[in-house]
Amino acid sequence: MSDPARAFWCTGPFQGEIRAQPLGPLGPDMVRVRTHYSAISRGTESLVWRGGVPDSQRQAMRAPFQEGAFPFPVKYGYSAVGVVEAGPDELVGRRVFCLHPHQDLFDVPADAVNPLPDDLPAERATLAANMETAVNGCWDAQPLAGERIAVIGAGVVGCLVARLLAQIPGATVELIDVDPAKRRIAEALGVAFRGPDEAARDCDLIVHVSGAPSGLATALELAGVEARIVEMSWYGDQTVSLPLGEAFHSRRLALISSQVGRLPAHRRARWDYGRRMAVALDLLRDPVFDALLSRRSTFEELPARMREIAETPGVLCWRLAYPGVGAG
Repeated sequence: MSDPARAFWCTGPFQGEIRAQPLGPLGPDMVRVRTHYSAISRGTESLVWRGGVPDSQRQAMRAPFQEGAFPFPVKYGYSAVGVVEAGPDELVGRRVFCLHPHQDLFDVPADAVNPLPDDLPAERATLAANMETAVNGCWDAQPLAGERIAVIGAGVVGCLVARLLAQIPGATVELIDVDPAKRRIAEALGVAFRGPDEAARDCDLIVHVSGAPSGLATALELAGVEARIVEMSWYGDQTVSLPLGEAFHSRRLALISSQVGRLPAHRRARWDYGRRMAVALDLLRDPVFDALLSRRSTFEELPARMREIAETPGVLCWRLAYPGVGAG
């Protein structure tokens, strides 16, 4: 007899429903996870919810354990934290993170879950997918001691990147955003905050994470001679126009794309995705990252609150609490 499970499906532009998700007998080398929290990656998931995944990127954009197909209907998401209820003895009862869509109970291969460090709270662990993206972005940036660094965009990933880069010896890091309310978050993370007009010029490294084409244009303005610009934003089906005339070539600027789905070439010989995720979870043991946990609602509320989640300004990590956990 199968156990009952429920999953969130996006069925149309900003429309969704919670559907029954049958689970069969648990196979060998599989685990059954009871979800406590999942997090919404607002940039990517808002694009999915509005149906903005380009035809050419539909395969590349598939999430682990996704069902359905873009644009709709699709079961999407990749940040679930729960407890293993059944599976190998060494995992039963363990708290784990999994790159899984929003679902209250699910089965996955045992090697798809990542046990949490004992001192990592479950809600903070929902940042793991974002932290993994931030780590990959820092690898692509290859920051050096003493550099002048700007991070443009104080969303979750931008805040994580800024915090990580601020640990580079001698580096000067500014977190730049158009929303002055983000100053409080930057201060909690120990990072200097600036509006776009206040930001230092002549930077050695700029990481763009705002998701807005205007932010990438600002990155070009802040770059010094032979500076590196790491583009971590993804625009979906949006066309981006950039000012690549004037001093772009004479300053010999390097524009570098970064995407978490691939390890940087200089890491592939000795790293895999599991090792990268273990680093992300270890980094999240720092309680400073609680500053990024902003809003919470219940799993059952998601269909009714999709548009609110996507469009509410200033929200960082929005979590879903599952039955038995509650919301605050």
